[in-house]
Amino acid sequence: MQLSIVIPLFNEQDSLTELTESIQSIVLNQGLDYEIILIDDGSTDKSWSIITNICSKYSNIKGIRFLRNFGKSQALAAGFKLCKGEVVITMDADLQDDPNEIPDLYKKIALSNFDLVSGWKKKRYDSLIFKNFPSKIFNWAARKTSGIKLNDFNCGIKAYKNVVIKEIKLTGGMHRYIPVLAKNAGFKNITEKIVIHHPRKHGDTKYGPDRFVKGFLDLITLWFIHRFGKRPMHFFGLIGSVMLVIGFLFSLYLGFDKLFIERSGRLITQRPEFYIALTTMIIGSQFFLAGFLAEIVLRNKKIKKQYIITEKING
Repeated sequence: MQLSIVIPLFNEQDSLTELTESIQSIVLNQGLDYEIILIDDGSTDKSWSIITNICSKYSNIKGIRFLRNFGKSQALAAGFKLCKGEVVITMDADLQDDPNEIPDLYKKIALSNFDLVSGWKKKRYDSLIFKNFPSKIFNWAARKTSGIKLNDFNCGIKAYKNVVIKEIKLTGGMHRYIPVLAKNAGFKNITEKIVIHHPRKHGDTKYGPDRFVKGFLDLITLWFIHRFGKRPMHFFGLIGSVMLVIGFLFSLYLGFDKLFIERSGRLITQRPEFYIALTTMIIGSQFFLAGFLAEIVLRNKKIKKQYIITEKING
């Protein structure tokens, strides 16, 4: 199969029929062997019944339904696991991503050496205060942290080689950082393409201002995992060792001073150096132990699937 189009969605009943018809019209004109995978992330409207109806008409359109809302990362992970296309394209279901971008994105992967092509919504039709401005700060921080020169990390429309999406593991809210995950996995040929962004036609956005706070916390987590995920002892053990050394030096100083210099009869517990030594040695021991336990957990961990599928169609 040449192309898989993965579309996560939540309460998008008004756009699904128009979206799938538009995609099929565009892709068929390209003469590609393709599939469309719709992942219903626990919708509470009629999205699943519409997906069921669409899938009954077209065998190359597949549906996945989650037991409840697990989040976009888990929806993408389920779609990635099922897709078979040599090129995989993701897009949102709200009609803000233009299906006419699909042929160019496909060619950038299929006819070049790129591993991942990320969309860049250079002209956005979103709220300036709640989306555009925070998005610029978020993307700046992601560029500085990851070293990847992209302008729009969180754009829903992207294209990948199949091997990329099979290699990366999406957990939590890490769908925002798929380019970073790809780079960390060893895929360095990452670029971007300016894409058309349409105003929302139906419904309301599913994300509030808190997504940027969560996004920054996820970015810190991703940076830490990339740097120390396979060697936590290098982080916790280093801090613990430094604090233990500081505590030991203060203890050595107190003992030497008490035995050979101090003549006032003041107790060691009356000196602030004693509490510095005690505190640093206790905290240092805890850091060292945390690193040691993290190493043990890392070597025995099993990644658990973070979503539950309740129905599949054409899968």
